[in-house]
Amino acid sequence: MREVARQCELSTHTVVEAHKSYRRGGWKAVNIHRAGRPVGSGRMLTAEQEKKIQQLIQDRTPDQLKMTYALWTRQAVSELIEAVFGIRLTVRNMGKYLKRWGFTPQRPLKKADEPSPEAVAKWVNEEYPKIAAAAKAEGAEIQWGDETGLRSDDVRGRGYAPKAKTPVVVANANRSRLSVISTVTNKGEMRWKVFSGALDATILIGFLKRLVHGRNKRVFLILYNLRAHHSKAVKKWLADNEEKIAVFYLPSYSPELNPDELLNADLKQRVTQAAPARNKLALTRTAISALRSIQKQPERVENYFGQKDVCYAAA
Repeated sequence: MREVARQCELSTHTVVEAHKSYRRGGWKAVNIHRAGRPVGSGRMLTAEQEKKIQQLIQDRTPDQLKMTYALWTRQAVSELIEAVFGIRLTVRNMGKYLKRWGFTPQRPLKKADEPSPEAVAKWVNEEYPKIAAAAKAEGAEIQWGDETGLRSDDVRGRGYAPKAKTPVVVANANRSRLSVISTVTNKGEMRWKVFSGALDATILIGFLKRLVHGRNKRVFLILYNLRAHHSKAVKKWLADNEEKIAVFYLPSYSPELNPDELLNADLKQRVTQAAPARNKLALTRTAISALRSIQKQPERVENYFGQKDVCYAAA
């Protein structure tokens, strides 16, 4: 009986009782039924909802849906379901759904991000000229915004040393991180804010308030397409302040079209060539010093707009 139970993946008690029933009245006397809930009962998603989520995670990557994940993990899919349907699933239950759908964890193939030539051409030749014309018509100021990150152990450049004696930079084992959000204009003006952690709606709204404070003309802000830029709180704030500011978005995978990327590169070059910061306070001081130095050189900022990929925004 034990061997039969093992092969049938049943308990010994179940096999014994089934055998007794069979001896009394044959197979008709054996009560054959599946234990537990009926298949499909108790699920939180309808069949239509499951189909839609499966289609989304097959056709799109998380960043294309303005999420902060690189791959579709259980947590990422759970957050997608909550965003689309308002239904919250635990990570454990999400794993069961994915297994049921035939999705398995796999290592990704790496492929370089490539902008769409058609989208880039449309932005440069059609969309941006319309934005520039609208700004000129109402006397608005166009600002280009972006975010970047700094690390205390990021040291770049070259240093002289005896041949075959590679120089050594001693960096603090306790790595510190810092973030910067900034904007530039083709007139050489620059705005910035240093903060800790990743950009979220609260930080972005605070920065937007600073951009429009005390201005007598509207701001046309052009940003890269990130999830934080599309949060409900940001959308509401922009709707409530549309007389002060309008936001536009660059094509996907096209950071080279943003002049503020050149400020980021300039900033990182200055910070990473300085002595390694021993703590977060030191990194903050170095970053602020570099930002203030660049800000005092409007001709330097204006020169960003002379570079090949962004010269379309110089006029």
